[in-house]
Amino acid sequence: MGLTNVIKVLLIEDNMAEARLLQEVLKGATKQEFGLFHEKRLKNALNTLESQRFDVVLLDLTLPDSQGLNSLLPIISKNSHIPIVVLTNMNDEDLALEAVRKGAQDYLVKRHITLDILVRSICYAIERKQMEEKLREANQTLERRVEERTIQLLKAQELNQLKSEFVSMLSHDFRNPLNTILLSTGLLEDNYDQLTREQQLSYFQMIRNAVHDMNQLLSEVLLLGKADSGKLQTNFCELNLKIFCQQIIHSLHLSFENNNQIVLNFEGDFKNEVGLWDEKLLWHILNNLLSNALKYSPQGGQVFVNITGEEKSVVFSIRDQGIGISQESQKHLFEPFYRADNVGNITGTGLGLSIVRKCVEAYEGEILVKSELNCGTTFTVILPRQQLLMSKMEESVGKM
Repeated sequence: MGLTNVIKVLLIEDNMAEARLLQEVLKGATKQEFGLFHEKRLKNALNTLESQRFDVVLLDLTLPDSQGLNSLLPIISKNSHIPIVVLTNMNDEDLALEAVRKGAQDYLVKRHITLDILVRSICYAIERKQMEEKLREANQTLERRVEERTIQLLKAQELNQLKSEFVSMLSHDFRNPLNTILLSTGLLEDNYDQLTREQQLSYFQMIRNAVHDMNQLLSEVLLLGKADSGKLQTNFCELNLKIFCQQIIHSLHLSFENNNQIVLNFEGDFKNEVGLWDEKLLWHILNNLLSNALKYSPQGGQVFVNITGEEKSVVFSIRDQGIGISQESQKHLFEPFYRADNVGNITGTGLGLSIVRKCVEAYEGEILVKSELNCGTTFTVILPRQQLLMSKMEESVGKM
């Protein structure tokens, strides 16, 4: 609001003589035009402020329905953007100063009011209020920036902590297979002629398994990186789901030595065994879930895998008889590096389930978990079924 416009003034004054005097004083202004509206009661003035726009309020501190600061506070609470000049008598200056401290922009002693003083006070109050509003907005902007920066710093600290944890875990999980490789190669190098054929093959197998573990860990780390950067995408190809699942199970049986068995069952329409699947994502999903099921199951336990083909989706259910997961741990189960509070000395990086979720999300599928402590866990993964190469089939029919 520029001061060259008509300044709308709301005068709240119960003394009619003083109200007329102020009105006559403002009529004498030549450089600035004022429009004065008069109310005798605070209640009426508050209603007027709700229905009309004013540039400034002239407020008498002694009204019939309100006294002192009780008159000031209701106006400020509902009209904080409007500047207020309080009007006081000679013996009320202390009260007027307190009103300024409570939010009024200026005060005038009625007996000392002249045209210049009144105009200057009104214009000063408006300008001061405008500066206060700008300062308030600047402070709010600064507070928002500080808050945003604080959030960024907290995220950076959290990221640094995650990086530190990641490096620590990665170092630990790499060290074990590396030690196996170093030990096995050292024994083969120093004692090759003294070792039987079976012993040599055993050491080579240990080396092969260690390299496989390192390669799998690197693969999962790279997959997480792609997922976090939004670069994890599906790549569908023809795949026999039954054979694929059997291959994963066979590989896991070779890796685990606890004699646990995986019971695989297919239900639904799988007559067309060759379907469209993202082999890499599906491998990460099933391999991680089955590995966990075997790892956390008791010696000689069974893991039940039920795969149901529905019209538009395929449902994978992996149920174990293991240690289970507490309700509290289930809230954080898919966070990177998180491990449930009851895993004890069972080794792991805490990356597996996070990778499973990323793969399921890339697949635009859904993953559910149902578990109770010491009663086993069931993971259910629902993946959309892809159309079986209809374009190729149609093309083939068209050539006939």
